[in-house]
Amino acid sequence: MTVVVVGAGPVGVTAALLLARRGLDVLVVDRHRAAYPQPRAVHLDDEALRVLQAAGVADRFAAVSRPMAGLRLLDGAHRTLVEFPRGDGAHGWPQASMFSQPDLERVLREAVAAEPRVELRGGVELVGLADRAGPVRLTVRDRETGVEEELLADAVLGCDGANSTVRRLIGAWMHDLGPTERWLVVDLVAAVPLDVWPGVHQVCDPERPATFMPVAGSRYRAEFRLRDGEGAADLDLPAQLARFGAAGCTVTRAAEYTFAARVTDRWRSGRVLLCGDAAHLTPPFIGQGLGLGLRDVHQLSWKLAAVLAGADDALLDTHQAERAPHARSLVRLAVLLGRLMTGGGERAALVRRVVLTGVRRLPRLAAFASSSRTPPLRPGPLVRRSRFAVGSPVGGLLPQPPVDRPGR
Repeated sequence: MTVVVVGAGPVGVTAALLLARRGLDVLVVDRHRAAYPQPRAVHLDDEALRVLQAAGVADRFAAVSRPMAGLRLLDGAHRTLVEFPRGDGAHGWPQASMFSQPDLERVLREAVAAEPRVELRGGVELVGLADRAGPVRLTVRDRETGVEEELLADAVLGCDGANSTVRRLIGAWMHDLGPTERWLVVDLVAAVPLDVWPGVHQVCDPERPATFMPVAGSRYRAEFRLRDGEGAADLDLPAQLARFGAAGCTVTRAAEYTFAARVTDRWRSGRVLLCGDAAHLTPPFIGQGLGLGLRDVHQLSWKLAAVLAGADDALLDTHQAERAPHARSLVRLAVLLGRLMTGGGERAALVRRVVLTGVRRLPRLAAFASSSRTPPLRPGPLVRRSRFAVGSPVGGLLPQPPVDRPGR
């Protein structure tokens, strides 16, 4: 049985490793010949680390990442309103890890190179797709020679990102769940480690919302929301970086991004299925963009392997039934928290200061905010509606606690 994965980013390559571990042969095709060299995703939680663990790369990822100390919400003067610490979670990994995406991609591609069931072909773009009776037929084109080739697959995974060709070819559409925002994302390298708190700093200033975080090693990231009509050149970047103690850093990249909140209306057409950014886009306020995609392919890998081994194709219907509500919950949560942290004017900023500083005096609320738990699966194929209630563990991930034994 052969599965074709379109897109060789972290979600697509992780999918290939998971499927190979279930005995399937996988071909990964990507329009680029090499991994994207610039950092994009910088955060994964401990639930996502369990997906990398299932793919056999978690230990190697841990070697190129670092635990995140937590989240500090700051006012416009960079005074701390409240701090939510992170530590050891319930899943055997740090609650939050910071990393540079090129490091993760290198780890994943090294694992693929050592996996005989996976082939990765770069410089190849998808131009046609037909899913009728029998195998899925794909037409791909070599971007250098222009030569087209027809491929046959037992299933196809569209992990080809926000501008997904697979999504377009199956006629799926993205639905907006919130407004778009333009942000300037700045990646930095310091000659010596900065004397800053090793967590994420979120400036809750409606005039200039911003984020600053140590990533891994000597790398840092700063993000600034751009106003309507404002471009990167209009921002006094050295002055903004100096406020975070990063004036002496070297800027390795400064790029404008449009943060969107969208979920596709269709996740499946026959044996063609969407995962990752091809299926959903989320603002970065809770750091769940990549984690959502890893959850997609983790739950899909066992279902697809079962169907290709003889289970009813109807099992694949649960891909959308399970993942779409969870994705919508997280995307809406990111939109809500973004508004709570950065929205409004001066009056909203004053209310925010009063509310956030009061969180410190509410231990249960502070503990919940520090837990980094994601919303549970909603009632559906894996969760009975009669058993679901607010605060119930139903729909949550079973813990994976570390176990001490002599010598380990």
